[in-house]
Amino acid sequence: MKQGNRSTVNYFYHCLISLLLPLSGLLASQPVSAHETPIALLTLSEFQSGRFFIEWNYSSANAAPPPVAEFPKHCRQHSGVLNCGTGGLHGTISLAQTDERYSAVVVQIKRNNERQQTYTLTGTHSAVILTADRILPLSQVIATYIPLGFEHILLGVDHLLFVLGLMWLVNSTRMLLHTITAFTVAHSVTLAAVTSGWIGVEEKPVNAAIALSIAIIAVEVVKYRQGKPSLSARFPWLIALAFGLLHGFGFSGALTSIGLSPENLPAALLFFNIGVELGQLCFVFLILALIWAHRNLQVRFPSWSTTAVFYAIGTIGAYWFYSRLDILINSA
Repeated sequence: MKQGNRSTVNYFYHCLISLLLPLSGLLASQPVSAHETPIALLTLSEFQSGRFFIEWNYSSANAAPPPVAEFPKHCRQHSGVLNCGTGGLHGTISLAQTDERYSAVVVQIKRNNERQQTYTLTGTHSAVILTADRILPLSQVIATYIPLGFEHILLGVDHLLFVLGLMWLVNSTRMLLHTITAFTVAHSVTLAAVTSGWIGVEEKPVNAAIALSIAIIAVEVVKYRQGKPSLSARFPWLIALAFGLLHGFGFSGALTSIGLSPENLPAALLFFNIGVELGQLCFVFLILALIWAHRNLQVRFPSWSTTAVFYAIGTIGAYWFYSRLDILINSA
């Protein structure tokens, strides 16, 4: 490795020591289930003309109370029933305190004529005007799914730790570009395949495998630092491509839980993925900014601290893997 590149990598390690070591214990003590994008589901099922059952469901066992729903003015809510009379359910449905409790609230309307409408509301887009058109306006799709994807990746500590490991395996800007691009392409493929219904996977095995990928990449980085030959060190884009397919299954959880209508699926998938990529790029640029800052500040850390970072990440990944594996076995 060239001297300039070596110094860059060293600064990269050093600047993260003071952050990762204290956080490693905290991360390991967190719930071992994969990160969740908290989503609530509001279902309105028509059982008589203009009358709907109101049902709330939550994506997490420890979910907060549902947001406050405001229905069209001509509709009356009583004892879990929404009565809109002969005028039917049309007009504006809005939700208060959406962003304080949930990343998104999915509103599903099941009518007597078997026509189903699905809308996704967020803190930035907390109201919808009900019409006969099942295709959402493009502006609404953009305002809903880019923030949802952005938040999903930034809440996914397991995904971010893997990206961090990928960055540690590269020694040049060009290789970093190839590696991150490979990871992006791979997880985009499986995200699209799962969300479109082409393939289906169980969530719990995927969560365990994602945790294992963190432990594996930590081992690969340690081997790389020790100067041992490794396929991952020579071709980091290859491991990014392989494990990116796996992480795409994890990304699909937020979209599949929403239950999008086929008419809105392509646009929602596109802009959710754009949100994920924007969040990932923000994380990468943040790390690169830390490298630049510590290079200029010339911060020094003990020589043993570099290895400690790798062992901390590997320990977290191994702990999550065995814990999630235990959950998988006990739920079988």
